[in-house]
Amino acid sequence: MAIIVRGKVWKFGDDINTDLMDPGFARSGGWEMTRKYILHIHPNFNAEVKPGDIIIGGRNYGCGSSRETAPSNLKKLGIGAVIGESFGRIFFRNCIAVALPILQCSKVGEMFTEGDMAELDLENSVVRNLTTGQEKKGVPLSLMMIEIMSKGGILQALKETLDKT
Repeated sequence: MAIIVRGKVWKFGDDINTDLMDPGFARSGGWEMTRKYILHIHPNFNAEVKPGDIIIGGRNYGCGSSRETAPSNLKKLGIGAVIGESFGRIFFRNCIAVALPILQCSKVGEMFTEGDMAELDLENSVVRNLTTGQEKKGVPLSLMMIEIMSKGGILQALKETLDKT
């Protein structure tokens, strides 16, 4: 199953931690309050982000605490994919678990200006800037990771496995 994502680019720098994707202080107000503060360090992000948009991160994107709700919040927000130079290990694995397409790609930030249109071909690990025509190969995901994402996440994949027994 092909996993192709196309969307507008939102750029973030290095060391963006999971607390910024799941701010603890906003949880008591439910989703509407949490939504307002997801990645609030970017002045226009919350007001303008649309379903399918793509985050381009720098080095160590998703570092920090193991907030498994960080990628879930991005997915609930409608983010189509996260592409970065490198990722916090737990964040990366949690993205796979919730079927949020994610790809590591060296110097990916250099090929995009915020607002460009991006395309991610996850199975082939290819990132394209549809605005400029640039293309770059990222670090391939394992077949198991692709399979988990194509099934809708780890829980759905496990359910399908259990249903077969």
